[in-house]
Amino acid sequence: MKESSGEKILWTDLEEEMKRLFLDYSMSVIVSRALPDVRDGLKPVHRRILYSMYEQKLTHKSRHKKSATVVGNVLGKYHPHSDSAVYDALVRMAQDFSLRNPLIDGQGNFGSIDGDPAAAYRYTEARMSKIGEELLKDIDKETVDFMPNFDQRLNEPVVLPASLPNLLMNGASGIAVGMATNIPPHNLVEVIKACRMKIDNPDVTDDEILEIIKGPDFPTGGIIQGTNGARKAYLTGKGKIVVCGRTRFEKTGRDRTAIIIDQIPYQVNKANLIKTIADLVRNKKIVDIADLRDESDREGMRIVVELRRDTIPEIVLNQLYKHTDLKCGFNANMLALVNNQPKILTLKEMLGHFIEHRHEIVLRRSNFELRKAAERAHILEGLLKALDRIDEVIETIRSSEDQNIAKVNLQEKFNLSEKQAQAILDMRLRRLTALDREEIHIEFNNLIGKIEYLRDLVSDNRKIMKVVSEELGEAAEKFGQPRVTEISLHEPEDFEMEDLIPDDEMVITLSRAGYIKRIPVDTYRLQHRGGKGITGASTRQEDILSQVFISSNHSYILFFTNLGKCYWLKVYRIPETGRTSKGQAIVNLLNLSPEERPVANVCMKNFDGERFILMASSTGMVKKTRIIDYSRPRKNGIIAINLLEGAELIGATVTDGKSEIILATRNGYANRFNEIEIRPMGRNTQGVKGIRVRDNDRVVSMVSADQAATLLTITENGYGKRSSISQYRKTHRGSSGVINIRNIERNGHVVVVKEVEQEDELILISAKGMVIRVPVEQTRVTGRNTQGVRIMNLPNNDKVVDAERLETADIETCEIKENGIKADEH
Repeated sequence: MKESSGEKILWTDLEEEMKRLFLDYSMSVIVSRALPDVRDGLKPVHRRILYSMYEQKLTHKSRHKKSATVVGNVLGKYHPHSDSAVYDALVRMAQDFSLRNPLIDGQGNFGSIDGDPAAAYRYTEARMSKIGEELLKDIDKETVDFMPNFDQRLNEPVVLPASLPNLLMNGASGIAVGMATNIPPHNLVEVIKACRMKIDNPDVTDDEILEIIKGPDFPTGGIIQGTNGARKAYLTGKGKIVVCGRTRFEKTGRDRTAIIIDQIPYQVNKANLIKTIADLVRNKKIVDIADLRDESDREGMRIVVELRRDTIPEIVLNQLYKHTDLKCGFNANMLALVNNQPKILTLKEMLGHFIEHRHEIVLRRSNFELRKAAERAHILEGLLKALDRIDEVIETIRSSEDQNIAKVNLQEKFNLSEKQAQAILDMRLRRLTALDREEIHIEFNNLIGKIEYLRDLVSDNRKIMKVVSEELGEAAEKFGQPRVTEISLHEPEDFEMEDLIPDDEMVITLSRAGYIKRIPVDTYRLQHRGGKGITGASTRQEDILSQVFISSNHSYILFFTNLGKCYWLKVYRIPETGRTSKGQAIVNLLNLSPEERPVANVCMKNFDGERFILMASSTGMVKKTRIIDYSRPRKNGIIAINLLEGAELIGATVTDGKSEIILATRNGYANRFNEIEIRPMGRNTQGVKGIRVRDNDRVVSMVSADQAATLLTITENGYGKRSSISQYRKTHRGSSGVINIRNIERNGHVVVVKEVEQEDELILISAKGMVIRVPVEQTRVTGRNTQGVRIMNLPNNDKVVDAERLETADIETCEIKENGIKADEH
């Protein structure tokens, strides 16, 4: 230390001094600014605003007073910070979209959910709301401690009596140094019910409490998705609660559908939400929105998102959930001050601290009332003594020289205390009437009863807790409101790509070189039997198309390869390309070996139910396996069937286990038998013989037959034949079968056999990529042992390689123009 010119210089370590000062600053922010007290749920600035309004008698029954008056009073007496900090806090307590139960009744412009700021405090007026007064109830009965204000002139409350669980009722948010709090608001009735349950049973479990409080109740409504996020927050103090806006679909007058947004998530700016949607449309990230309007008014919120014709509204809604704050997370952090120390609390702990606070308030209030009652009873006892001997009292007073002597004389003569004697001296003559004497007797007797009750109350904690419970019940009846935020039992999930893709019907084509693509089914226009078709895919000179099938975007495809393995893929993951594009190599989608190629597929929405996958090999072997065994293929595929040497898998289909099966061969034979003859087997098995295959022949198709349908046989030269399934004599598994089609020399070998109905249509593909779509009805039903008619007119050196049935349900979803390719607009 060095002295110079009367000044003292203290030498200190700069690093240690900075640490000390920062620690002091941090604790000041934590305790005096940013974090709420667990007892009344208020930060110091909110507590000072309410207490200042209480002092100014700005109750819900009084007239509104300028906000500037309140702000100035708070600044001058209790809060030595900026006026903007005080006014911002006051404004938030008046906003019904910020607080579930506003504590201040504001008059004027207090901001909006669009982010509009409140008017200056000289233009707005305020008073306490009815529920806000409940936080100060009984503050004049010595229920809370007081401390000096910033300049030691006045006293301010350390905490408010808070007859309501404000911390959970309205929540809190704040950023301190190195920590932050974010407590969501809740429904008052539910919180009070949980408090009363805990009072009745101090050992109540978390699960029992969570049966009552399942989640927050935000002032802006919305829908909470699932209970896991809230449950985690309530049990650990931290958790993410996913909230989405409340929406509905509405038909408009222009034959369109609109998404109506009636509620948005808590703390989401409505104007910013609308701007974000508009930007998504402008940037073509969402293409199905035709118009966007904000029709909100005093009656409530209404955002209209009008969609284009033929748009699936669920898809657009999922896009809005994914790309905007229409669905967002509330990151709960249940941090509050407990004995002036920040602590992360569970829901049960929060309830416990509030109940302890109310127990202390009721106890201190009861002691105060007991003392006041005893003091009043003592005075009344003296008055009654005086009234019984009123003439002597008057005489004693008249004979005394002054008041002090009169007081002493009364004390000595009538055995009174100083306070009683003074009360007698202060008593007016009108109290000597019989009516007033009776009133004093009644008041005294009532006080004696009240004193006995209060003495019994303060000596029994159980009775104190009963009073706390009853008062909470009365508050719930007085201020309780229905829940506005719905809680959905469905847990939130991240949107998969399929949630943003319409579940449209698609034509999937696969070439022998392994190129795959998907095309909307309405790309192919309807033609008549014998037409030439249109180009369905461009292939390399050495490549030919091998498969075509119909499925929807959201369906699963199980690809079964020639080597007997199974791979799993969603349709929407197959690239959608133009009609003449060759597509993408399937090896980029499936992890196939060099010698492996898909030869069959099964499309399905789910793997539920008692269903089976029936497979057949080129050598005539068949196998049946439960479908659940294929629900989770691995990236490298799973074994579907063990094949004999030289055999390949040629087909797979879903059955109910009791179907009739038809196996058709390349040389025009077919065997019909009942699937019951095939017992279910595991995946890693060979199966049993389904048809006895002749020399130089092989199985090309397997059909799960329906007696009411017909069997359509397509040959490689473009010929086909349709016959009733009943014409195929039922034999047994392992038989040689019967003749299916004649004149193999003209027709060429059999390519595929399909089960069809009269209203169906057929898509045929040639080796050079030509595609034709023809009605099945144009191929008349003939006998089994016939040679068929021409279905597709092929150029030289071209052959049919595959065909697919387009069912009636698929046809109805896409009405095709006969003179074009584009689908009709509805």
